[in-house]
Amino acid sequence: MTSTLIENAAIATVDAAGTEYARGHVLVEDGVITSVGAGGPPRRAELVIDGTGCLATPGLVNTHHHLYQWATRAYAQDSILFDWLKALYPVWAGLDADVVYATTGAGLAALALSGCTTSTDHHYVFPREGGDVFAAQVEAARAIGLRFHPCRGSMDLGASQGGLPPDNVVETTEQALAATAEAVDMYHDPSPGSMLRVAVAPCSPFSVTEDLMREAASLARAKGVRLHTHLAETVEEEEFCRERFDCTPVQYAERLGWVGPDVWLAHTVHLDDASIATLGATGTGVAHCPSSNARLGAGIAPVRALLGANVPVGLGVDGAASQEAGRLAPELRQALYFARLAGGPAALTAREALRLGTIGGARCLGREAEIGSLEPGKLGDIALWRLDTLAHAGIADPVAALVLGTEPPLAALLVAGAPVVRDGRLTTADEDALAARLTSASARLAGAAT
Repeated sequence: MTSTLIENAAIATVDAAGTEYARGHVLVEDGVITSVGAGGPPRRAELVIDGTGCLATPGLVNTHHHLYQWATRAYAQDSILFDWLKALYPVWAGLDADVVYATTGAGLAALALSGCTTSTDHHYVFPREGGDVFAAQVEAARAIGLRFHPCRGSMDLGASQGGLPPDNVVETTEQALAATAEAVDMYHDPSPGSMLRVAVAPCSPFSVTEDLMREAASLARAKGVRLHTHLAETVEEEEFCRERFDCTPVQYAERLGWVGPDVWLAHTVHLDDASIATLGATGTGVAHCPSSNARLGAGIAPVRALLGANVPVGLGVDGAASQEAGRLAPELRQALYFARLAGGPAALTAREALRLGTIGGARCLGREAEIGSLEPGKLGDIALWRLDTLAHAGIADPVAALVLGTEPPLAALLVAGAPVVRDGRLTTADEDALAARLTSASARLAGAAT
């Protein structure tokens, strides 16, 4: 498919000016948007999609996930993060390439069906007998057809050294660095329009040594890739950093070279004013995961203050063991609701929430010149939402219908102009087969842990 046209749709471009069209077109040729505007297109296309009753937006960008957790949903349902991790680490010790292939396929399918065209993933559990789980992720992602930014995670601070994870799921510092370099060398594609980019991602301050954090940052910058980790997610993490390192989580990250425009951090729920200022001054991004933070009772990230400090903020579903739905579109509403719970009804607008889920996420991944808005020259990654349903009928503002209403069904999801979803169904994979494979993988993992 070399050209695709969406016509007769409402359009929210999410460009810098916030341009919207009540009825217009988006034309994609050779994977790139060539025309966006009111009325009809300048020329026809091979594939024409009638967008009557629909809203076209940029495809959503998921900035934080743990896809392997699709095999362990609904565990430790009433636990804080540290207790939740202690309950799940023994189960995750049984992960292997087959399980990870099944979970990656299922998780990315769920994201596609909720309007996501680009997703990252943070995989940091590498059991010694698990096979090549990173390769399994890449293979599964290619089958689904989303842009994929897998982060090669790592842990080298086991329980015997004062860390949280058990020793049997951590690597040595040297092993982690060597495997990370290999993943970057083998899979990272820096070319324009890339479908696959790799980031360097030690797990967290309570599971990674200072040496690994420093060396991983040096490795990433030497290879020209981005850095990702968890930070400031819980009160317990704040206490851990103060007791072990005598500083806040952000001060710890800054000390180790983990702030800058090539870094994005997951969660950042517990930040003081100085920490917010540091993130803003350095251009460090944030992956905001409102539903997961609520599921674990972690708190509410200070999104309004972060945006005020010009911090790049995107949205993430987080791992499915702490956000069982695994869908990105509802996080638009969750982000708006939680910002307003913390700061009142003016704390975040519907259009600001949409920006978080699109261009905000693109900024976190360093791809704002390619994705995140509907503009000529950008990649043809588009979500076309049906708003002519009973759930949305009568809402005159289409962006409000998307953000404040129930998640609309997709008329289409395009990646580089190619359909990944049509009329609410995947075009790239069999959903029933994905579900069956996930069910089997989940049962096998649970059985191995008993």
